[in-house]
Amino acid sequence: MIRVVVVDDEELVRSGLRLILGTAPDIEVVGDCGGGAAVATVLAHRPDVLLLDIRMPDVDGLTVLRELHALPDAPRTAMLTTFDAEEYLGAALHAGAAGFLLKDTAPEQLVHAVRVLADGGRVLAPGVTPTVIGGYLGGRTDGDAERRVASLTDRERQVLALVGEGLSNGEIAQRLHLAHGTVKDHVSALLAKLGGLNRVQAAVLADRAGLVGPGPSPDTAP
Repeated sequence: MIRVVVVDDEELVRSGLRLILGTAPDIEVVGDCGGGAAVATVLAHRPDVLLLDIRMPDVDGLTVLRELHALPDAPRTAMLTTFDAEEYLGAALHAGAAGFLLKDTAPEQLVHAVRVLADGGRVLAPGVTPTVIGGYLGGRTDGDAERRVASLTDRERQVLALVGEGLSNGEIAQRLHLAHGTVKDHVSALLAKLGGLNRVQAAVLADRAGLVGPGPSPDTAP
């Protein structure tokens, strides 16, 4: 069972997310609250996934994210956002966010996103992806990104490309016909080689390095 906590300043939003996620047999919303109670609620329930509003009036989501990621076993966190909060996305990425979801995400996509997060994947709403890429890499050139991934093995670049597509470890294992544990090891190794990036940062780097997009299928690569 995937344990989820929802943090948003609007009770209506929290209730809606709880209702949607409650329809999934493998997901349980174990707590919901506003920003001021976020850290205490997470510590009390120890969720696998946290859905966190990026902008709240009492305690903003970035502050909550930084506090939680200073603790051991922090939950996989996706920021809940709207298009008018795009200026916060780069900062959230640096603080360790595992993804970004728009508040009007379709119910079936929300359920899928929680499963991907729980499995170690990342989620980026299509509408915010260009802003995330610009916010994290800023002035870095594509050449910079290519040089950074040059240190990876061929298999690690394959895995990184699929991380860039937003696939979870389980989905990557299926795509490459590898054991789940093997993929997890590859992901840990490539993140370390890239300077200790988190998964979302690595996904953005993969995009800028040209690993994501049209090209040979990883199924057929050596």
